Amino acid sequence: MSDTVLRRAVFLDRDGVLNRVILRAGKPHSPATLAELTIPSDAPSALAALKKAGFLLVVVTNQPDVAKGFQRRAVVESMHAHLRTQLPLDAIYVCYESDDDCPRRKPNPGMLLEAAAAHAIDLQASFMIGDRWRDVEAGRRAGCLTLFLDGNYSEPKPQPSADWTGTTLGDAAGWILKKSA
Repeated sequence: MSDTVLRRAVFLDRDGVLNRVILRAGKPHSPATLAELTIPSDAPSALAALKKAGFLLVVVTNQPDVAKGFQRRAVVESMHAHLRTQLPLDAIYVCYESDDDCPRRKPNPGMLLEAAAAHAIDLQASFMIGDRWRDVEAGRRAGCLTLFLDGNYSEPKPQPSADWTGTTLGDAAGWILKKSA
């Protein structure tokens, strides 16, 4: 039997959670450049509160535009480097694939499972925050409680619904802190 103490984590989608999306005809898109990357004003304090409560903060993001040739990996990595300077993130996991069969691509839970193994994370004591059904489903499949930030996009909502639904990262962090107290 292992003496490893499992840790709690909050898994965070990137676009629509840690940075604002670019909306085109009601559909969310990733920022194309570092200059377009805008962090919501409540994100630093929300993440600081989660960090203070002992949560690991792990980004899990699909970035299929790299595989599709619409974005360069170096640009995505520069965005992640910038996020790390602004927010107290512990790790960032990225799936660059566009194939839904990829086990790491959300809604598949591969990135969450990989992070759990690498960082001794208790998935049942952890949370997944996302703004799309794929995020919620990945969290559910990994065994986490799920939070949906509803950006009112022109696309399907999570089915079944997330454990919590709201509109801001600050409100999501507040729910997690109350739920885990």
